[in-house]
Amino acid sequence: MQSQAARKVIPIASVPVDSGGEGTSLYEAQKKIYPREVNGLFARWRWYFVFITQLVFYGLPWLEWGQRQAVLFDLGARRFYLFGIVLYPQDFIYLTALLVISALSLFLFTAVAGRLWCGFSCPQTVYTEIFLWIERQVEGSRVARMRLDAGPMSVRKFGRKALKHFIWIAFAFWTGFTFVGYFSSIRELGADLLNFHMTSWEVFWVLFYGFATYGNAGFLREQVCKYMCPYARFQSAMFDPDTLIVSYDAARGEPRGSRSRKADPAALSLGSCVDCSLCVQVCPTGIDIRNGLQYECIGCAACVDVCDGVMEKMNYPKGLIRFTTQNAIANGWSKPDIWRRVLRPRVLVYGAVLAALCLALVVSLVARTPLKVDVVRDRAALSRIVAGGKLENVYRLQIMNATEEPQRYRIGVEGLPGLVVASEAEVQVGPAEARWVAVRLQVPYGSAPAGSHPIHFNIGTAAGDAHVSEKSAFLVPR
Repeated sequence: MQSQAARKVIPIASVPVDSGGEGTSLYEAQKKIYPREVNGLFARWRWYFVFITQLVFYGLPWLEWGQRQAVLFDLGARRFYLFGIVLYPQDFIYLTALLVISALSLFLFTAVAGRLWCGFSCPQTVYTEIFLWIERQVEGSRVARMRLDAGPMSVRKFGRKALKHFIWIAFAFWTGFTFVGYFSSIRELGADLLNFHMTSWEVFWVLFYGFATYGNAGFLREQVCKYMCPYARFQSAMFDPDTLIVSYDAARGEPRGSRSRKADPAALSLGSCVDCSLCVQVCPTGIDIRNGLQYECIGCAACVDVCDGVMEKMNYPKGLIRFTTQNAIANGWSKPDIWRRVLRPRVLVYGAVLAALCLALVVSLVARTPLKVDVVRDRAALSRIVAGGKLENVYRLQIMNATEEPQRYRIGVEGLPGLVVASEAEVQVGPAEARWVAVRLQVPYGSAPAGSHPIHFNIGTAAGDAHVSEKSAFLVPR
């Protein structure tokens, strides 16, 4: 039976309603977070990753390989170019392998050091960092931004807000343009943009990706990490007591309290934490790391940098907030003890599987035959008797040249006595092109019993450096 306390309902917030009575709101109003700028080792690393990821993202589409764009996913032509590799939809297995490798990499990094991906490389974090930097340059420091938002609308406030949003929108739509440039030649896309000749789908995706960047990095920010990202929900399944996470050393920091630099914390019965709340002010998700590990923590280590700065000013040892493990805090382990626990069974399994998959992918790409063939029977004429007393079947072969040089392919067949190719036995296919070819196969009438007989098409280059065998069937009527 439920207790009286268990049945008691406590209203979260009471607000007046139009009828003049009291209403109950089940949701807390979202408070805007104003992250304070921070300097330090991890802040520099975050910006290094911002520069690296954006240099790759914005620069890669403009890189040329031979006479074409180095990285281009040409959906219209159904060809995907990755530097010297040309892939077709039939090579979907490689995309699957990349997705599996990415997932295992995330599992491995999470098991070793928590949400490092979220804090340093996730696009949401990277673009939020860029948008926050723009906001600081236009509106000022954290205190200045809070005062500006709290103040009444004025010409100065409107001007700063308008300038900020103009830069945000310009940057967001340049991002959308670059994204579409991976699927449509970016140089042609740029010319079409200047001449207002972009196709409807190109316009749609530039606008869609631009608005997504503008909304997520400019407005939603930490709400994406806290409420929308599924990774925040299942990350705990990959954590264990030996996972490196951003942690507050409560044994050393408590009881917290303010004091002068010259004061002896032991004489005041205080811990090392001066209760300055700077760790909360710099947190992009607005949490207090002193309350313990929380799913909202993205592992950016901004609180580590700012706390180390405070400890340095107070002449206390650094590391009150640091990357460490739950076991290390509970047992007082040193850094060598922590790192010895890194190579534990879970990490070794993830690492071994990841290494095996990466090796298999590389070997498969190196040994990949740059020729694809699909065989389709001509359903209009399954089997027929032609001049000369021959029985004929007609097929359609799609020959895909996965090289960037024109190739001449020979078509052969085997599987039945007297089976020959009655049509042209050689065909030329242009660089990175696919060509449909009609192929007629004939056997002497009566040389094979009625029924379906397995045969094999053998297609290869004249030089013999690429060869493919595809199975089909030859029909002999009753």
